[in-house]
Amino acid sequence: MKMILIYGGKSAEHDISVLSSHSMLQHVAYDRYEVQLVMITKDGEWVKGPLINEAPRHKHDLQLSYAGHTTEGYQGEKIIPGDIYEQDAVIFPLLHGPNGEDGTVQGLFEVLNMPYVGTGVLASSCAMDKWMTKSIIADQTDIPQVPYLGITMADWKDKDTVMDRCEASLTYPMFVKPANMGSSVGITKATNRETLFKGIEEALRYDRRIVIEQGVDAREIEIAVLGNDEVKTTVPGEVVKNVDFYDFEEKYINNDVTLQIPAEIPTDIQEKARQYAKQAYVALNCTGLTRCDFFLTMDNQLYLNELNTMPGFTPFSMYPLMWEEMGLNYELLIDELITLAKERHHSKQKLMA
Repeated sequence: MKMILIYGGKSAEHDISVLSSHSMLQHVAYDRYEVQLVMITKDGEWVKGPLINEAPRHKHDLQLSYAGHTTEGYQGEKIIPGDIYEQDAVIFPLLHGPNGEDGTVQGLFEVLNMPYVGTGVLASSCAMDKWMTKSIIADQTDIPQVPYLGITMADWKDKDTVMDRCEASLTYPMFVKPANMGSSVGITKATNRETLFKGIEEALRYDRRIVIEQGVDAREIEIAVLGNDEVKTTVPGEVVKNVDFYDFEEKYINNDVTLQIPAEIPTDIQEKARQYAKQAYVALNCTGLTRCDFFLTMDNQLYLNELNTMPGFTPFSMYPLMWEEMGLNYELLIDELITLAKERHHSKQKLMA
């Protein structure tokens, strides 16, 4: 079977996507799959690389060379997005962040009428937007969430009013986040009015809509979810931080964290986290895969943080490691994701017939 791996992307998470893709390609069963590489550059160019039948040795192999741009990677050629169409192939869009995880490329795959790994257009879009996610979860479920405010770029024209509104509704510390960004990009911790102002300015560099959350003294608990109509969850994993705030640099450059799988939390809290993860997955109409992230306070209060519909697949990413803990190794996980993509596509074709 041919798998079309699409990676890179225009978002700030381009390099994370390349790292995820290199890691994933080390675990493909090449006796059953051949992989067509397609890289989206940081400038938005689509570059078709070689059809590979073995794992690339180095991650820089995936930085494709093409006319007008030379790297150490495989040779490729510029294409237009529609050129990825191939009958009987399955797309694996290992893209993170805007223009990859937010429903945009999923819409392209729907137009091309091709099966693809992951969640559909609407669910991808809603889950990518932290503000929208919080609204849907509050409306459709009883899952607890930390207090928050949504702020738009238009609101920020009256800076004093926004600052006063934040301080009237929330207490320090606060976390300021772009609504549509992942991998901790653009997120800052505000401990006073000055850092709150700077944090809002920083978040608005990445998105026109931002979320400001009440900070809580909590552990970070994650649940991996897999499935279409039949939804499966893993035991919780924990991001054990060695720093006060787990930002982009600590997560992907210093990697100064420890992953605890399973998390050392009471059994009833584990079950509640898995129940909440499944509820949230269904509420947003997710398919394929998602990672649900929670805050767990010192008094064992659980709060949903966010859903990530294309979690990282790097060597230190929680999602594949949690499934390995459940007995589903990396190779079998890839098989399952491909199977779910084909099943979802087939089901949709039947409904449209």
